[in-house]
Amino acid sequence: MNLRLALLLSTFFGAGRLPKAPGTWGTVAAIPLAMLAQWSGPVGGWMLLSLVCVLGVWSAEVVCCTLQRKDPSEVVIDEVAGFLLAMMIAPSGWGWMVGGFLLFRLFDIFKPWPVDVLERLPGGWGVMADDLAAGLYAGLSLFCLARIGLP
Repeated sequence: MNLRLALLLSTFFGAGRLPKAPGTWGTVAAIPLAMLAQWSGPVGGWMLLSLVCVLGVWSAEVVCCTLQRKDPSEVVIDEVAGFLLAMMIAPSGWGWMVGGFLLFRLFDIFKPWPVDVLERLPGGWGVMADDLAAGLYAGLSLFCLARIGLP
């Protein structure tokens, strides 16, 4: 039961098992959750993000230990958490959502410092931490763009 639940959560209900680019699929699957987080207001959104993070660390840890792999590509709950973080920091709106998607994927793929260092943490923490850092970079980038007046 624990493994089945961990697989369901870590693959974000199967999004991570879609062919080619599972991280991108995981981010796409997170869009409705990001919309819900933004519509829930700051308290609801941060509570949702916290829940995803806790479940993500646990489920990634279980799956990594079971499969004996450091960061299996089908585990995409880290992308969900990272994108949620980006969109909690970014302004609301479809344009910002698209920008957040693109910037998050960019930072997640290229892993600028310290994103690359954080993925070396052990187990579920390492799986989650690098994507949260990428989400922080993306969200702060959008926040700064909004502050300088980008429409």
